[in-house]
Amino acid sequence: MMDATILAYIAGFLDGDGSIFFQLVRRKDYRRGFQIRTSLAFYQKTENEEILLWLKQQFRSGYIRRRKTGISDYTIVEPAEVQRILELLQPYVRLKSEHVRLGLEILKRLPLAVDPGEMISLCRLVDRFQAINYSKKRTSTSAIVIDYLRSHGYLAPVETDPVKERVVGTNDG
Repeated sequence: MMDATILAYIAGFLDGDGSIFFQLVRRKDYRRGFQIRTSLAFYQKTENEEILLWLKQQFRSGYIRRRKTGISDYTIVEPAEVQRILELLQPYVRLKSEHVRLGLEILKRLPLAVDPGEMISLCRLVDRFQAINYSKKRTSTSAIVIDYLRSHGYLAPVETDPVKERVVGTNDG
């Protein structure tokens, strides 16, 4: 277990120079056609890259990338690792506390996404996540996933229950 002071420092780094992403990515090799992709990233000028190397040593996962812009990033994409790190940082994060809370909810339910109704519910959470991230370049939304699932026979043509945010009457196709 990492020292609380170190965790608080890293949480502050995440609040200031970090990002948490959840994206709906079209995947032809996935049975349901889409993947919920997660990323946790920390950014720094390449000349200060040693702090990213230190972070990578602390978490023992992810990779560091140098961009042509003079910025380097340390990124973790494996869902179990992102979940582990967010759980460690959750007590200390301030600015991104809603991101961490919602991200952990998505990650904990991610294994259930094989069910079309649960997949749609998670896609709606990703929509909410992207709203708090002020995402502008988004092309895939829960509405696109629903259309895809319906057109491929995974959903019966029924209405959604907005209270539960679940689709009623799904087939497991």
